[in-house]
Amino acid sequence: MAEKKKAAPKSTKTEKSIKIDPQANGSAQPGFAIEKLFLKDVSVEVPNSPEVFTQREAPQIGIELGNTGKPLADGYFEVALKITVTSKIADKTAFLIEVTQAGIFALRNIPEENLEMIIAITCPNILFPYAREAISDLVIKAGFAPVLLNPINFETLYMQQKQQAAG
Repeated sequence: MAEKKKAAPKSTKTEKSIKIDPQANGSAQPGFAIEKLFLKDVSVEVPNSPEVFTQREAPQIGIELGNTGKPLADGYFEVALKITVTSKIADKTAFLIEVTQAGIFALRNIPEENLEMIIAITCPNILFPYAREAISDLVIKAGFAPVLLNPINFETLYMQQKQQAAG
């Protein structure tokens, strides 16, 4: 005796496949994508070696920060984050390291009033960990104890720059 096989119940839900194409220009949806991250410029100087390695004082570290964004092709921007770390022992420079970490970002259908904030806040937030790692590696390769930069609040820096420009 053969048993009747029951057919699987048909689903009443309809499945939709959604394809997202970040390159689609016809879409009015805002879009943000990282196209490329790269080290644009690196400089390491240890001007007072080998004498600086015999010093017993702890080095004093100073940091300078710069951020630039420039438009490339339609909807693409290069953003570069330049960080300079200077270490001094007494009055002598132990080391000076400059790193320019850059990225190419695709910004599509972003309102003009938000574009500046994305370039000044979002992009540097993405670039900073890469620059921080490069600096730490370069300091070690220069023969010094690692330097780990503290996180930077790029939103606060942006707001301060806006207040200074307004004032």
